[in-house]
Amino acid sequence: MSSLPINLDDLLRRRKVERERIEYKAGWNPDPILQTVCAFANDFANLGGGYVVIGQDCDEDGVPNFPPVGLHTNQLDKIQRELLQYCHLIQPSYFPILSVERYAGRNLIVLWVPGGQNRPYKVPKKVTATTKDYRYYIRRYSSTVEARGDDERELLSLAATVPFDDRFNQAAGLDDLSSRLMEAFLREVGSDLADEVENLSVEALERQMNLVGGPPEAPFPKNVGLLFFNEEPHRFFPATQIDVVWFPDGAGGDRFEEKVFQGPLARMTREALDYIQRNYLKETVVKLPDRAEAERVWNFPYPAIEEAVVNAVYHRSYEEREPIEVRISPEDLVVLSFPGPDRSIRMDDLRVGRAVSRRYRNRRIGEFLKELDLAEGRSTGIPKIIRVMEGNGSPPPEFETDEGRTSFLIRLPVQPSAIEPLEGEATPQVTPQVTPQVERLLRVCEGELLREKLQKRLGLRDRENFRKAYLVPALDAVLIEMTIPDKPRSSKQKYRLTEKGRRLVKSMGDTT
Repeated sequence: MSSLPINLDDLLRRRKVERERIEYKAGWNPDPILQTVCAFANDFANLGGGYVVIGQDCDEDGVPNFPPVGLHTNQLDKIQRELLQYCHLIQPSYFPILSVERYAGRNLIVLWVPGGQNRPYKVPKKVTATTKDYRYYIRRYSSTVEARGDDERELLSLAATVPFDDRFNQAAGLDDLSSRLMEAFLREVGSDLADEVENLSVEALERQMNLVGGPPEAPFPKNVGLLFFNEEPHRFFPATQIDVVWFPDGAGGDRFEEKVFQGPLARMTREALDYIQRNYLKETVVKLPDRAEAERVWNFPYPAIEEAVVNAVYHRSYEEREPIEVRISPEDLVVLSFPGPDRSIRMDDLRVGRAVSRRYRNRRIGEFLKELDLAEGRSTGIPKIIRVMEGNGSPPPEFETDEGRTSFLIRLPVQPSAIEPLEGEATPQVTPQVTPQVERLLRVCEGELLREKLQKRLGLRDRENFRKAYLVPALDAVLIEMTIPDKPRSSKQKYRLTEKGRRLVKSMGDTT
């Protein structure tokens, strides 16, 4: 079975592939063929690599002859063995995809050479020579030439300029991206492209969102697309998950409860944060004898946790098989991710909120998180954690990494007033914490309102996002209720604040 992404007849007759992306070789000549493989791998013009057809002769104008001269059957194994041997000389390591084809009764070897992810590549000028003289090669129109002068400097500047999240994933296909998830995202962020989805092919939509790259005959999804718009990104990037672990007796205790969150990055992040908020965050109201106003504090302030978790999702490496861990105990909440901060960041600056990264590990992931209002960017996360913890009266957060920057730990100590009282002490009044989305919903829920009216007041277009992020959490927390609870899907269903919700809204008004 052919391993080519294109019909061989279309390739040979250049019906779907540009001339500069095909090299015809009548016979096996290792030096020029390896130079062309290197040139296609360098993909200097960002055309998506190319093809080398061995056994296909052509005229002086580069037009292939039919039928091709072909290769003798007894040559095929020898060529494949030598090709493997010489490809080991390419630096960094690169191997094209080889396919033995039969065309018009002739044997051909076709090398499919996608643009490499670790360019620039170099290869010896003569792979058969004892002394290896390495050179860089690029395509110049329909020819392979040595990269020199400005071309070489530009090629070298391309090194490591493609971050992991923006690279093609050659183990996946276009059908691994969910058009449903893409449309939901576009509607949530209010993109005009959402209204054009029905008129676009799946590939056109993916290219519009810059989630796909590569040549037309062999498009590949980008890693960022699989992370946000595939239902199971952990299939492609093992350990893409958030583990939330509760230690009721402290981190040194024997008891613990664990819940694992997986799925598209945005959903995974929101569900983990919502779970933490609903189960482990408490507001404590402390009445002070010398003041009329009560003091309200959280054991762990939600905005600080949100920043710490989103920071981990944004900056972790998805090439490492280590999950994000959120460890919660009565004493602290710890967020651990891998690897540590970029070496351009000084830890002394980070601890006081002055760190500014000069390099971003996952710029595209950050762009999507910012579109969803999960991240602000511009290195504002750490200063916000410090500021929120101080405003809550909590001890300062702690930021730790090791000498090799292999991990990053953010520790949020519990607010002292929120520690469980000793026997005989007065028990503080505790009320549930709400997310910013639920707080916005409560503030606009006046009287009895239809779902459509609530969405309009919030300025939200996406019904599913409203339901998951706003309505369901508020219902679960008994802060709002249905007017027709026995018919939850009724078209006349309205929502109103509960007594608990009204008290909370009043307390929010008192503190603003």
